[in-house]
Amino acid sequence: MSVETSEAAATARVAVLERRGKFLVAEPFFERGPRLVVSADRRFSAGDLVVVRPPSGTDGRAPRSRGRGRATLARRLGRPEVARDVIEALMVDRGLRRSFEPVVEQEAREAGESGPDLQSGRRDLRSLPTFTIDPPSARDFDDAISARQAADGSWRVWVHIADVSAYVKPRSLVDREAYRRGTSVYVPGAVEPMLPGQLSNHVCSLVPGQERMTVTVEFSVTEQGVAAAAGGPGVAKAAFYRSAIRSDQRLDYPQVDRIFTGRERAGEPWGEALAAARAAAAALERRRAQRAALAVDSAEPEFSFDRAGNVVGAQAVTQSESHRLIEHLMIAANEQVAGLLQERRVPTLYRVHERPDDPVVLRLLEQLASLGVPTPAVPRGHLTPQQAADVVAEASHLVSGWVARTGRGASALNSLVLRSLKQAYYDHRNLGHAGLASPNYCHFTSPIRRYPDLICHRALLSVVAGGPAPEASWVASAGPWTSAREREAMTIERDADGVARCFLLERTLYESGWETEFEGE
Repeated sequence: MSVETSEAAATARVAVLERRGKFLVAEPFFERGPRLVVSADRRFSAGDLVVVRPPSGTDGRAPRSRGRGRATLARRLGRPEVARDVIEALMVDRGLRRSFEPVVEQEAREAGESGPDLQSGRRDLRSLPTFTIDPPSARDFDDAISARQAADGSWRVWVHIADVSAYVKPRSLVDREAYRRGTSVYVPGAVEPMLPGQLSNHVCSLVPGQERMTVTVEFSVTEQGVAAAAGGPGVAKAAFYRSAIRSDQRLDYPQVDRIFTGRERAGEPWGEALAAARAAAAALERRRAQRAALAVDSAEPEFSFDRAGNVVGAQAVTQSESHRLIEHLMIAANEQVAGLLQERRVPTLYRVHERPDDPVVLRLLEQLASLGVPTPAVPRGHLTPQQAADVVAEASHLVSGWVARTGRGASALNSLVLRSLKQAYYDHRNLGHAGLASPNYCHFTSPIRRYPDLICHRALLSVVAGGPAPEASWVASAGPWTSAREREAMTIERDADGVARCFLLERTLYESGWETEFEGE
């Protein structure tokens, strides 16, 4: 699949308009560069944050001939003193389109209106108690959960994932644009979606009370850790099929935590399903700890804005039990799918996380020891890749325990552990996932926002529903492409968080005094 880029989008720049005598000049906003004299336009004024297009056929510098070749003002983004406007400008500056072409939007609408029959070739699970758990601000719901405890003490779990492949056909306009984007990009107060809103927020989203098409991974979780051929420890008797569901309740993480701590009551018919899912996830967590998986708790910033777009607050969202419930059930489903695709030799993208290098691991232990943090014993001589992975995993558990006891160092110490690891990526080869201590792993559970998940859906459905399998040569090229798009998205998200932090710090210092001292990590 070829990917085209717009020449106009590639040359567009973000700038601030300044008045220089009788001329309006565009001053580059994010990077150093030449000022551009712009054509007069009453819609714009000095101080505006804008998208500007250099004169065609120039290198972007000011024209030599007076009155000729002036830059064109394409779009007003807002004001440079407003955080939300600057974050929008950052997204545009990094090449995000911020909209879909009309023909792509039209195809998405038509796909949603004339989608396949909800009952055709699907298992009807609409009467099964089902719920979703997402952040309070979420709009695209990829996954839903059903669960119940069996008579033998095990737990039967259904992980339902939005059947995006039923609406997005290979090589369609929507598919090509989704592949070009590779992933959704989430920044404070905004999102650049991989799919048009008609699909991502409506037809595919597993909203409560609406019949939706899904792909279900059904499996049993046991305390004994009996492993199915395609699954991981603690999981048995897996089944894969297309389904139809109706979510009973849209839950969010804080609400589920209140239920777990007894501050809120669970409702019906989903209360028992939530309790069973909680028990199953806890069993999976215990099994995961036994197989030397990493234990790294990260905190993500969540910013709040006023109506004018100014940052007015922030809080660190840490992993709670509700987050871990979803995490462990999604990991189990991903392992099940990857195991089956590996067994059947179907071309797909795996999520690969290679083992760390010996010198990096030893450096990590030196740094932890210098800070007074307990470290694991290290085998003598050169560490094998597996030994290195085991040492880092044990170190991560010791760090978690030390942070829990002392209440200090959560951000800094977890960052040290993460920096000792190699970056995960997508590949057509199954090279294992060291961080999860999993021999078979893929991303399957978020096809609304990640293209590799859509590839895995198509690969799985070629096995269980008779659809065409992805072409091996194309899958091989999709790995580097989607990995690069993921890295770009992570950079944009990190930089946008930085912008929001700077605005919040400025506000805090203005209100409390510029000499205010801060303490903490």
